[in-house]
Amino acid sequence: MKILLVDGTVFGKKTGAILRQIEQYIKEYNGDLELETLYFADLKHQILDGSPLNEDMQKMIQKFEEADGYIISTPIYQASIPGVLKNAFDMIDPKAMRYKPVSMVANGGTYQHHLVVENQLRPILDYFRCLVTPNYVYTHSSHFDENDMIIDEAIQERLRELAYVFVQYCKLSETLPSKN
Repeated sequence: MKILLVDGTVFGKKTGAILRQIEQYIKEYNGDLELETLYFADLKHQILDGSPLNEDMQKMIQKFEEADGYIISTPIYQASIPGVLKNAFDMIDPKAMRYKPVSMVANGGTYQHHLVVENQLRPILDYFRCLVTPNYVYTHSSHFDENDMIIDEAIQERLRELAYVFVQYCKLSETLPSKN
């Protein structure tokens, strides 16, 4: 199975640090999963306005379509997910992510922004009919050291649990009908 770890921002390093930690845990639970990280910061983004998509956006869509599961990592800015992440979802065919497992992780500057994951990101993934794991992890800047490494043991344990549940959802998804 191909798993796409999505760093859904063009700014900052904490979302990537979260994904690297999850990647390590997923490998411990199932070394057969093919993991690839897609860093939005590496792409030339384009607003979905009806004009032909550039190469980077075509590549991004192809990676989403070819993946069998996703870990979506996003910062929370102004009580919302970044525009580049929402724009990416707008480019993806609604059937492309159907019945595929997804876990969500986020980072924000205040503890109150954890509800953005539930109120904005989950409904988008539900629209795609993804198999969204019930546990998401929200981190705060205090959970990281000056090198953007996760230092909070409780967060590390929650990420480990998220990885375990995600791997179980991957197994479940193999028994479902064709996604398209």
